[in-house]
Amino acid sequence: MDVTNTAFEFLREQVIPELNTTAKLYRHRKTGAQVLSMEKDDENKVFGVAFYTPVEDSTGITHIIEHSVLCGSRKYPLKEPFIELNKGSLATFLNAFTYPDRTVYPLASQNVQDFYNLIDVYLDAVFYPRISPETLAQEGWHYDLDDPNAEMIYKGIVFNEMKGNYSDPDSLVQQYSLNALFSDTRHYSVDSGGDPRAIPDLTYAAFKRYHEIYYHPSNAMFYFYGDDDPAKRFELLEGYLKDFEAISIEKKPDVQPRWNAPRRQTFTYEGGEDAKAYVTLNWLLTDGENAEESLALGILNHILNGTPASPLQKALIESGLGEGLSGGGLDRDVYQYYYSLGLKNTATDAAASVETLMLNTLRDLVDNGIDPEMIEASMNTVEFSLRELNTGGFPRGLALFVATLRTWTYGGDPLAPISFEAPLNAIKARIARGEAYFESLIRRYFVDNPHRLTMSLIPEGGYQMNLEAAERARLDAIRAAMSGAQIEEVIAETHALREAQETPDAPESLALLPTVQLSDIDKQNKAIPITVGSAGGVPVVYHDIFTNGIAYIDVGFSLFALPMNYLPLLNLFSTALLEMGTQREDYVKFTQRIGRKTGGIDVSTLLSPMRTNRNESVAYLMVRGKGTTGQIADLLALYEDLLLNVKFDQQERFKQITLEAKSGLESFLLPGGARVINDRMRAGFNTIDWAEDEMGGVGQLFYLRDLIAQIETDWASVLAKLEDMRRLLINRTTMIINVTLDSGNYAKTFPQIEAFAAKLPSAAPRLAPWTPTLQPRSEGLSLPAQVNYVGWAGDLFSESYGVHGSYIAANNFLNSGYLWERIRMQGGAYGGFCAFDRFTGVWTFMSYRDPNTVNSLKAYQGTGAYLKALDLPERELQRIIIGGVSLMDAHLLPDAKGYTSFTRYLVGETDAMRQTMREQLLGTTLKDFQRLGEVLDAAYPKGITAILGSASAVDTVNDYIGGGLAVTKIG
Repeated sequence: MDVTNTAFEFLREQVIPELNTTAKLYRHRKTGAQVLSMEKDDENKVFGVAFYTPVEDSTGITHIIEHSVLCGSRKYPLKEPFIELNKGSLATFLNAFTYPDRTVYPLASQNVQDFYNLIDVYLDAVFYPRISPETLAQEGWHYDLDDPNAEMIYKGIVFNEMKGNYSDPDSLVQQYSLNALFSDTRHYSVDSGGDPRAIPDLTYAAFKRYHEIYYHPSNAMFYFYGDDDPAKRFELLEGYLKDFEAISIEKKPDVQPRWNAPRRQTFTYEGGEDAKAYVTLNWLLTDGENAEESLALGILNHILNGTPASPLQKALIESGLGEGLSGGGLDRDVYQYYYSLGLKNTATDAAASVETLMLNTLRDLVDNGIDPEMIEASMNTVEFSLRELNTGGFPRGLALFVATLRTWTYGGDPLAPISFEAPLNAIKARIARGEAYFESLIRRYFVDNPHRLTMSLIPEGGYQMNLEAAERARLDAIRAAMSGAQIEEVIAETHALREAQETPDAPESLALLPTVQLSDIDKQNKAIPITVGSAGGVPVVYHDIFTNGIAYIDVGFSLFALPMNYLPLLNLFSTALLEMGTQREDYVKFTQRIGRKTGGIDVSTLLSPMRTNRNESVAYLMVRGKGTTGQIADLLALYEDLLLNVKFDQQERFKQITLEAKSGLESFLLPGGARVINDRMRAGFNTIDWAEDEMGGVGQLFYLRDLIAQIETDWASVLAKLEDMRRLLINRTTMIINVTLDSGNYAKTFPQIEAFAAKLPSAAPRLAPWTPTLQPRSEGLSLPAQVNYVGWAGDLFSESYGVHGSYIAANNFLNSGYLWERIRMQGGAYGGFCAFDRFTGVWTFMSYRDPNTVNSLKAYQGTGAYLKALDLPERELQRIIIGGVSLMDAHLLPDAKGYTSFTRYLVGETDAMRQTMREQLLGTTLKDFQRLGEVLDAAYPKGITAILGSASAVDTVNDYIGGGLAVTKIG
């Protein structure tokens, strides 16, 4: 049966040449659900379903439902089908998102059977979830009370996730700016993610009713993308949609009435003793129904704020009013677009000054015009990005789906945001005619727009303490009003929830979950083309990969040319290469040339222990760039200027770069807390991780705080180091080049690469390994926060653990099983993870936005015993292995393929080694898990503990481990 001709009404078809895609839009006749079917030659297939989900309060109802529908359904009565899928699927993406007015459930896979399996589980989840009172308790909030003499507390995954958000000033800036700018709307004046102060107001009745109304096919937008069979898509959908009748759901945009005059508003946060303020200016712009204007605003955003040379960003950073940017610029993820930008770490009374600066800058651009080279650079950068569609690890099809929802959510054309050729040509034509197009947009939406909010977020001593006291008072009042029977009921519910969380799914329930078979898995790794040659004596690693006419050229220089005391300065040196300007061009013109002539240039580091010996390492400064084949000469000329001609002797500019780097690291501490403690713990075990910490971790933050004063008092010595670093690093004899490009274009490109390499200086190499004094130590990093990040690290190689491919399966199993259950489900943290570095032997545990401390450490400590006693049905073991294979077979875009292969070459990891690892993974047995358990048990007493959290949480951990934490106040 041709389902598309019966159950679904064909609405329209559009070929989108710029995406090499054919898009077809359908309507389900019975329910009115819309389906966008994108036919594309892309093996990384994408499915998604989105619902219009408006909110009217800050209880987090849509966010909690997003979590909850993935906690068991009619067809799959498991505690966590979502995590079971993660454990045993080949998915390249599996998640869900909550926006202020929509909720999205996307997935992706390269395996067609796995793709269909995932779709079936997701459809059953969204339409037939088992959202019981216990689900709301676990995912949202509940009273937690063990016995009548204990203190009653709130627990819940979203509750603690949002406590993390409300501890992070950058998140608060974004939330408060949105709420205040859209003060007269239902959707945007509240927090769809949930305010911890309001989340406990959510009742089960409201929770259940909301799902019944909005999670209906009549409110659904379905999306398919990739190389799967288009007819099969409709068969899968009709299997679910046929049982529903149409209902009426009004999707009326929640439009903010325009203000007649600008407003100012101040909010407070807890930032610690040395905290400063945040200031943003916010403008309500327009809806996204005009495709040309929507694209133009995106380009204008890049003009104003896309690079350090952008006039608005430049004015803010050079003003000295703050230490880094605040606000995200243009936001197109609400019905009416808005713009938010300002400064962080300002004086508490800086709002007027920041406002005056930004408005004067914008007026000047209108009156005197935007630099034509800035416009050209932004036009080229945005167009290159649209055509390349380089979404990194995020599936391309999913990025397109998210874009369609800007218009589709409210009944608009879903293809308008992704069909960029016509609006782009229209904009080009305006510019060619000499129109002051972007200046007119600035006048209309910024200078002459009275709907402007100046938002200040200022620190308030005791703010955090007051929040905690208010929560405590609320709980105490609720408990005081309870009868003895009600208290016993809360205790019983606490114990019942805990028991349910601790009870494993029945084998017969797990057996219902669809899965691919091990026999369906490729036994061979996918090889990436690689050849190694030379250009004038410089090694060239080349990958013959189709890149659609884009050349990816990476140039590396050995970092072992630097003495190790220079390493803390390296990231600033890297930034300075791009943002200081050259002998012939200031940094504005140099940045504009990069934008006009290439697809972008980045400077970073590549560090790793060797695959064969953890005492040997590779470390490179990498200059990475891309451009069309017609831009290669310009790209290499820019490389030459960047490496040889940058002017470091600009004290004030370098100080600005340093302040931005410090501010960026400080802003990362809370949202990135799990990574912070992971990297900090690893730094004590081996030289490479020590170097990473010195260059970009906690060690770097301490260095930057001291360096700012040194720049002011002893600039000459800082400048001398920068000059010496260039002299030592830029050396043809310690250089390597990596190129990813098809063979025909590479043959034409190679002579240019050879000529470029010949221009660089050559000197006898003076390479020496770094020899830091390594000292693994337990550490407590304290800062104002409502949640914690708790970790443990140990060296498994010291316990004679040999790297075996089974560790991939074990890691997958623990992350999606034991740790998920102990840290997240039972502990209420947003996440719990473990990681193993097969090159160094270091194993780490981490928690994310964790209300606990000791209980998480106990869970880590119990991992070994859990693995030793593990008994799994063969089917479950196979699923875990399959999930491990998905980690090995991550989908890579062309540039990532080339760079991944290059990295493997440098560290000595051959295809044969990786094949052995794959075979070991595919042959994993329970004995492998049990052996790992024995090693973890032996290593745990010798390991180290770390925590990033409040001072009281640090003290709790210190007491639990019997002292020994090196305690540092970090924020």
